[in-house]
Amino acid sequence: MAPFMPDDWPIPEVDSLNRDFFTAGKLVVQECAACGTLQHPPDHACHSCQAIEFTSRETNGRGTIDSYIVVHNPPAPALADAVPYAVVLVSLDEHPQIRIIGNVLNRKSDEIEIGQAVRATFEEIQDDEEDERILLPQWEVV
Repeated sequence: MAPFMPDDWPIPEVDSLNRDFFTAGKLVVQECAACGTLQHPPDHACHSCQAIEFTSRETNGRGTIDSYIVVHNPPAPALADAVPYAVVLVSLDEHPQIRIIGNVLNRKSDEIEIGQAVRATFEEIQDDEEDERILLPQWEVV
């Protein structure tokens, strides 16, 4: 599959909070070591008990489209050839309180519907500045 993200598009900055999310190659969320609360996006403190130690919890990478938008006007010249494209908000099947944003790779924007089942897939991007491989989570309708 051709890459969705243009070569000159900025890539996420990987840090200690989001490293697992962007490098694991599987869909993971942050889990509080103290109370077990799951949260995304990763944060410095637990949203439930304010503890500051976390592990990563692997999910099955499946979810449902809760909402979406179709982008018709590119936010940057690098995306001019990609419009229109859909950005979806996915509720994870195993943890419906967790919602993750991403692109749908295997459908045109007019084929996206609320309630569609999706699974995570990963686009590999090389961060030459940090000499690191990023696996950017995206979605495919199943």
